[in-house]
Amino acid sequence: MSHEHGHDHSGHSHGDHGDDHVHAHDHSDETEPALRSLIWKQIDFDNIRTLNEDEPDAGAHIVQKAYQQRMEAEPELTSDADEQLLMFVPFTGVLKLHAILIRASTSSSCPQTLKVYHNRDDLDFTTASDLEPTQTLIVSQTNDVQEISVKRAKFGNTYNLTLFVENNYGDDVTRVYWIGFKGEFTELNREPIEVLYEKAANPKDHELIAGLGEKGALGGGRHGM
Repeated sequence: MSHEHGHDHSGHSHGDHGDDHVHAHDHSDETEPALRSLIWKQIDFDNIRTLNEDEPDAGAHIVQKAYQQRMEAEPELTSDADEQLLMFVPFTGVLKLHAILIRASTSSSCPQTLKVYHNRDDLDFTTASDLEPTQTLIVSQTNDVQEISVKRAKFGNTYNLTLFVENNYGDDVTRVYWIGFKGEFTELNREPIEVLYEKAANPKDHELIAGLGEKGALGGGRHGM
């Protein structure tokens, strides 16, 4: 299987990100009302990409597991050539990310350092290793689901996330059984011009806006917002 994994892992290390490290808290016994902020249907499953996965689409499959399946052992995501994994997760709208949920294990194959990148769809292992992450998280060795909070101010307008498992607790491969997300979700608004028309103060303003629209000044779909 081919994957983009071109850098040498031997002898290199990265500096400590200090306050950016956030440690996990166990929320495996959370109640149903807490699931209202769970993001699942809003994930663009078809376009999830995972580099260095042992089985094709394994990364997408563990994200596609419903919350009720979070403790199931299959499917699982296992790394291939070494312990690192790089997963790109796009959303169908705009997400205000609150937390990342993950279930791994108590074994040495549990991810340890998880670097998260906000709105980057162009990363491979080399660029992810060189680029400062939006936030660095630490995953604990446990069989329970961990809910790891993020700094919300850094993830306010999230269209996609890239998750980089930089290392684990000493195994040759990394294993992950479920990944989830919590936050507030907003559908993409495709009606900016209609909103402008409705807010026109008088007929003259309406004519001006209509004229601009005909000239294409207000065009461009959601990019013109």
